Amino acid sequence: MFKMPVGLYEKALPADLCWEERLAAAGKAGYDFVEISIDESDERLGRLDWSAAERSALRRSIENTGVRIMTMCLSGHRKYPLGSHTPELRQRGLEILHKAIDFAGDIGLRVVQVMGYDVFYEPSDDETRANFIDGLQYGARWAGQAGVMLGLENLDTPFVENLSKALAIIHEVNSPWLHLYPDIGNLAAAGCHPPDELTLAKDQILGIHVKDAMPRVIRGIPFEQGIVPFQETFRALAQTGFWGLLGVEIWGQMHAARGEDPLASAAAARRFVDCLVAEAWPDHRPFGLPESE
Repeated sequence: MFKMPVGLYEKALPADLCWEERLAAAGKAGYDFVEISIDESDERLGRLDWSAAERSALRRSIENTGVRIMTMCLSGHRKYPLGSHTPELRQRGLEILHKAIDFAGDIGLRVVQVMGYDVFYEPSDDETRANFIDGLQYGARWAGQAGVMLGLENLDTPFVENLSKALAIIHEVNSPWLHLYPDIGNLAAAGCHPPDELTLAKDQILGIHVKDAMPRVIRGIPFEQGIVPFQETFRALAQTGFWGLLGVEIWGQMHAARGEDPLASAAAARRFVDCLVAEAWPDHRPFGLPESE
Protein backbone atom coordinates (compact mmCIF):
# COMPACT_ATOMS: atom_id res chain seq x y z
CA MET A 1 0.00 0.00 0.00
CA PHE A 2 2.84 2.38 0.84
CA LYS A 3 6.39 2.82 -0.40
CA MET A 4 9.15 4.87 1.20
CA PRO A 5 10.56 6.98 -1.69
CA VAL A 6 14.35 6.72 -1.85
CA GLY A 7 16.36 9.14 -3.98
CA LEU A 8 19.96 9.38 -5.12
CA TYR A 9 22.13 12.48 -4.99
CA GLU A 10 23.12 13.56 -8.48
CA LYS A 11 26.83 13.58 -7.62
CA ALA A 12 26.73 9.86 -6.82
CA LEU A 13 26.74 9.25 -10.57
CA PRO A 14 29.37 10.11 -13.19
CA ALA A 15 29.28 13.78 -14.12
CA ASP A 16 29.53 13.11 -17.85
CA LEU A 17 26.10 11.49 -18.09
CA CYS A 18 23.32 13.46 -19.75
CA TRP A 19 20.14 13.85 -17.74
CA GLU A 20 18.30 11.00 -19.40
CA GLU A 21 21.28 8.69 -18.80
CA ARG A 22 21.56 9.89 -15.20
CA LEU A 23 17.90 9.27 -14.44
CA ALA A 24 17.98 5.89 -16.16
CA ALA A 25 21.08 4.85 -14.19
CA ALA A 26 19.41 5.84 -10.91
CA GLY A 27 16.34 3.84 -11.85
CA LYS A 28 18.46 0.82 -12.74
CA ALA A 29 20.12 1.06 -9.31
CA GLY A 30 16.66 0.90 -7.73
CA TYR A 31 15.99 4.56 -6.90
CA ASP A 32 12.66 6.32 -7.13
CA PHE A 33 14.03 9.81 -7.73
CA VAL A 34 17.18 11.88 -8.17
CA GLU A 35 18.25 14.91 -6.15
CA ILE A 36 19.55 17.67 -8.41
CA SER A 37 22.53 19.75 -7.27
CA ILE A 38 22.66 23.53 -7.61
CA ASP A 39 26.07 24.16 -6.10
CA GLU A 40 28.58 27.02 -6.25
CA SER A 41 29.81 26.24 -9.75
CA ASP A 42 28.77 28.47 -12.64
CA GLU A 43 27.65 25.39 -14.59
CA ARG A 44 25.16 24.22 -11.97
CA LEU A 45 24.01 27.71 -10.97
CA GLY A 46 23.39 28.28 -14.69
CA ARG A 47 20.71 25.59 -14.62
CA LEU A 48 18.43 28.08 -12.90
CA ASP A 49 18.53 30.18 -16.09
CA TRP A 50 17.67 27.33 -18.45
CA SER A 51 15.37 28.23 -21.30
CA ALA A 52 11.86 26.86 -21.68
CA ALA A 53 13.21 24.38 -24.26
CA GLU A 54 15.93 23.13 -21.90
CA ARG A 55 13.43 22.67 -19.09
CA SER A 56 11.07 20.89 -21.43
CA ALA A 57 13.89 18.51 -22.39
CA LEU A 58 14.46 17.68 -18.73
CA ARG A 59 10.76 16.99 -18.22
CA ARG A 60 10.85 14.67 -21.24
CA SER A 61 13.79 12.79 -19.72
CA ILE A 62 11.78 12.34 -16.54
CA GLU A 63 8.82 11.07 -18.54
CA ASN A 64 10.97 8.74 -20.66
CA THR A 65 12.71 7.13 -17.69
CA GLY A 66 9.94 7.21 -15.10
CA VAL A 67 12.46 8.53 -12.56
CA ARG A 68 11.53 11.88 -11.09
CA ILE A 69 13.64 14.73 -9.73
CA MET A 70 11.94 15.40 -6.41
CA THR A 71 14.49 17.37 -4.41
CA MET A 72 17.13 20.04 -4.98
CA CYS A 73 20.31 20.47 -2.96
CA LEU A 74 20.77 24.25 -3.15
CA SER A 75 24.34 24.65 -1.90
CA GLY A 76 25.10 27.65 -4.13
CA HIS A 77 24.33 29.83 -1.12
CA ARG A 78 27.77 29.02 0.25
CA LYS A 79 29.14 31.44 -2.36
CA TYR A 80 26.18 33.83 -2.30
CA PRO A 81 24.87 33.63 1.28
CA LEU A 82 21.51 34.97 2.37
CA GLY A 83 23.12 36.33 5.53
CA SER A 84 26.11 38.11 3.97
CA HIS A 85 27.31 41.46 5.29
CA THR A 86 27.70 42.50 1.64
CA PRO A 87 24.39 43.71 0.14
CA GLU A 88 25.35 42.60 -3.38
CA LEU A 89 26.09 39.03 -2.26
CA ARG A 90 22.89 38.96 -0.22
CA GLN A 91 20.85 40.15 -3.20
CA ARG A 92 22.44 37.51 -5.42
CA GLY A 93 21.54 34.90 -2.81
CA LEU A 94 17.91 36.03 -2.86
CA GLU A 95 17.84 35.86 -6.65
CA ILE A 96 19.21 32.32 -6.55
CA LEU A 97 16.57 31.26 -4.01
CA HIS A 98 13.79 32.81 -6.07
CA LYS A 99 15.02 31.19 -9.29
CA ALA A 100 15.46 27.82 -7.54
CA ILE A 101 11.84 27.88 -6.35
CA ASP A 102 10.59 28.84 -9.82
CA PHE A 103 12.73 26.07 -11.36
CA ALA A 104 11.33 23.56 -8.88
CA GLY A 105 7.76 24.54 -9.66
CA ASP A 106 8.41 24.32 -13.40
CA ILE A 107 10.13 20.91 -13.33
CA GLY A 108 7.96 19.36 -10.63
CA LEU A 109 10.41 19.23 -7.73
CA ARG A 110 8.79 18.88 -4.32
CA VAL A 111 11.49 20.21 -1.96
CA VAL A 112 14.23 22.82 -2.27
CA GLN A 113 16.79 22.22 0.46
CA VAL A 114 18.11 25.46 1.92
CA MET A 115 21.52 25.04 3.51
CA GLY A 116 21.76 26.09 7.15
CA TYR A 117 24.58 28.55 6.49
CA ASP A 118 23.96 32.19 7.29
CA VAL A 119 27.41 32.76 5.78
CA PHE A 120 30.27 30.44 4.90
CA TYR A 121 33.30 32.44 3.75
CA GLU A 122 32.86 35.34 6.18
CA PRO A 123 32.31 35.69 9.96
CA SER A 124 28.92 34.78 11.39
CA ASP A 125 27.29 37.20 13.83
CA ASP A 126 23.92 38.61 14.88
CA GLU A 127 23.67 40.64 11.69
CA THR A 128 24.22 37.65 9.41
CA ARG A 129 21.65 35.63 11.37
CA ALA A 130 19.05 38.40 11.02
CA ASN A 131 19.79 38.69 7.30
CA PHE A 132 19.41 34.93 6.90
CA ILE A 133 16.03 34.95 8.64
CA ASP A 134 14.87 37.80 6.40
CA GLY A 135 15.96 35.83 3.32
CA LEU A 136 14.08 32.73 4.48
CA GLN A 137 10.94 34.78 5.05
CA TYR A 138 11.09 35.99 1.45
CA GLY A 139 11.79 32.45 0.33
CA ALA A 140 8.82 31.04 2.22
CA ARG A 141 6.49 33.50 0.47
CA TRP A 142 7.90 32.58 -2.94
CA ALA A 143 7.61 28.89 -2.05
CA GLY A 144 3.96 29.35 -1.12
CA GLN A 145 3.26 31.00 -4.47
CA ALA A 146 4.90 28.11 -6.31
CA GLY A 147 3.54 25.30 -4.13
CA VAL A 148 7.08 24.13 -3.33
CA MET A 149 8.37 23.18 0.13
CA LEU A 150 11.61 24.51 1.59
CA GLY A 151 13.65 22.15 3.74
CA LEU A 152 16.26 23.60 6.11
CA GLU A 153 19.30 21.32 6.40
CA ASN A 154 21.70 21.10 9.34
CA LEU A 155 25.34 21.40 8.32
CA ASP A 156 28.93 21.56 9.51
CA THR A 157 29.17 25.02 11.06
CA PRO A 158 27.97 26.12 14.51
CA PHE A 159 25.12 28.18 13.01
CA VAL A 160 22.86 25.15 12.38
CA GLU A 161 24.85 22.10 13.47
CA ASN A 162 21.90 20.52 15.31
CA LEU A 163 18.13 20.42 15.02
CA SER A 164 17.50 22.59 18.09
CA LYS A 165 19.09 25.51 16.24
CA ALA A 166 17.26 24.60 13.06
CA LEU A 167 13.93 24.45 14.88
CA ALA A 168 14.52 27.89 16.40
CA ILE A 169 14.80 29.27 12.86
CA ILE A 170 11.75 27.33 11.67
CA HIS A 171 9.66 28.76 14.50
CA GLU A 172 10.95 32.28 13.91
CA VAL A 173 10.05 32.22 10.21
CA ASN A 174 6.76 30.50 11.08
CA SER A 175 5.68 29.41 7.62
CA PRO A 176 3.91 26.19 6.57
CA TRP A 177 6.25 26.17 3.55
CA LEU A 178 9.45 25.84 5.60
CA HIS A 179 10.30 22.69 7.55
CA LEU A 180 13.35 20.50 8.18
CA TYR A 181 15.41 18.25 5.93
CA PRO A 182 17.85 16.73 8.45
CA ASP A 183 21.14 15.12 7.48
CA ILE A 184 21.91 12.29 9.89
CA GLY A 185 25.58 12.16 8.87
CA ASN A 186 26.04 15.85 9.58
CA LEU A 187 24.38 15.41 12.98
CA ALA A 188 26.74 12.59 13.95
CA ALA A 189 29.79 14.46 12.65
CA ALA A 190 28.85 17.43 14.84
CA GLY A 191 28.80 15.21 17.94
CA CYS A 192 25.01 14.89 18.13
CA HIS A 193 23.04 11.68 18.60
CA PRO A 194 20.80 11.41 15.49
CA PRO A 195 17.98 9.39 17.15
CA ASP A 196 17.55 12.03 19.86
CA GLU A 197 17.71 14.86 17.35
CA LEU A 198 15.07 13.33 15.07
CA THR A 199 12.77 12.70 18.03
CA LEU A 200 13.10 16.37 18.95
CA ALA A 201 12.10 17.36 15.40
CA LYS A 202 8.94 15.24 15.26
CA ASP A 203 6.31 16.57 12.81
CA GLN A 204 8.78 18.98 11.16
CA ILE A 205 10.67 16.55 8.91
CA LEU A 206 10.09 16.58 5.15
CA GLY A 207 12.87 14.16 4.31
CA ILE A 208 16.18 12.77 5.46
CA HIS A 209 19.68 12.76 4.01
CA VAL A 210 21.15 9.32 4.62
CA LYS A 211 24.93 9.03 4.77
CA ASP A 212 27.70 7.95 7.12
CA ALA A 213 30.27 10.27 8.69
CA MET A 214 33.16 10.57 11.09
CA PRO A 215 33.76 13.33 13.65
CA ARG A 216 33.88 16.57 11.62
CA VAL A 217 34.08 14.59 8.35
CA ILE A 218 30.82 14.75 6.39
CA ARG A 219 31.80 13.43 2.94
CA GLY A 220 33.17 10.21 1.54
CA ILE A 221 32.66 7.81 4.46
CA PRO A 222 31.28 4.46 3.21
CA PHE A 223 28.16 3.15 4.90
CA GLU A 224 28.85 1.29 8.17
CA GLN A 225 32.44 2.55 8.31
CA GLY A 226 31.57 5.70 10.24
CA ILE A 227 29.80 6.64 13.46
CA VAL A 228 26.15 6.97 12.41
CA PRO A 229 23.97 4.49 14.38
CA PHE A 230 21.76 3.66 11.41
CA GLN A 231 19.41 1.06 12.89
CA GLU A 232 18.72 3.09 16.03
CA THR A 233 18.27 6.24 13.95
CA PHE A 234 15.77 4.65 11.60
CA ARG A 235 13.82 3.15 14.49
CA ALA A 236 13.61 6.59 16.10
CA LEU A 237 12.48 8.05 12.79
CA ALA A 238 9.73 5.43 12.50
CA GLN A 239 8.61 6.16 16.06
CA THR A 240 8.08 9.82 15.17
CA GLY A 241 5.51 8.73 12.56
CA PHE A 242 7.71 9.83 9.68
CA TRP A 243 6.85 8.60 6.20
CA GLY A 244 8.55 10.69 3.56
CA LEU A 245 11.60 11.17 1.38
CA LEU A 246 14.94 9.48 1.97
CA GLY A 247 17.90 10.86 0.04
CA VAL A 248 21.08 8.79 -0.26
CA GLU A 249 23.99 11.25 -0.34
CA ILE A 250 27.19 9.72 -1.70
CA TRP A 251 29.85 11.00 -4.07
CA GLY A 252 30.67 8.93 -7.13
CA GLN A 253 34.14 10.40 -7.67
CA MET A 254 35.14 9.27 -4.16
CA HIS A 255 34.02 5.72 -4.95
CA ALA A 256 35.93 5.84 -8.24
CA ALA A 257 39.04 7.07 -6.42
CA ARG A 258 38.86 3.93 -4.25
CA GLY A 259 38.64 1.74 -7.33
CA GLU A 260 34.90 1.14 -6.93
CA ASP A 261 32.23 1.36 -9.60
CA PRO A 262 30.00 4.36 -8.71
CA LEU A 263 26.93 2.67 -10.21
CA ALA A 264 27.52 -0.51 -8.22
CA SER A 265 28.11 1.55 -5.08
CA ALA A 266 24.83 3.39 -5.63
CA ALA A 267 22.97 0.09 -5.99
CA ALA A 268 24.61 -1.28 -2.83
CA ALA A 269 23.59 1.86 -0.93
CA ARG A 270 20.00 1.38 -2.08
CA ARG A 271 19.98 -2.18 -0.76
CA PHE A 272 21.44 -0.97 2.53
CA VAL A 273 18.67 1.61 2.95
CA ASP A 274 16.03 -0.98 1.97
CA CYS A 275 17.18 -3.16 4.87
CA LEU A 276 17.00 -0.22 7.28
CA VAL A 277 13.47 0.66 6.16
CA ALA A 278 12.30 -2.96 6.34
CA GLU A 279 13.63 -3.28 9.88
CA ALA A 280 12.24 0.03 11.15
CA TRP A 281 8.86 -0.20 9.38
CA PRO A 282 8.37 -3.98 9.26
CA ASP A 283 4.82 -3.90 7.87
CA HIS A 284 5.19 -0.76 5.73
CA ARG A 285 1.80 0.34 7.06
CA PRO A 286 2.19 3.72 8.76
CA PHE A 287 -0.52 5.26 10.91
CA GLY A 288 -1.87 1.84 11.91
CA LEU A 289 -3.73 1.25 8.65
CA PRO A 290 -4.79 -2.36 7.97
CA GLU A 291 -3.38 -4.38 5.12
CA SER A 292 -5.36 -4.19 1.91
CA GLU A 293 -7.29 -7.30 1.03
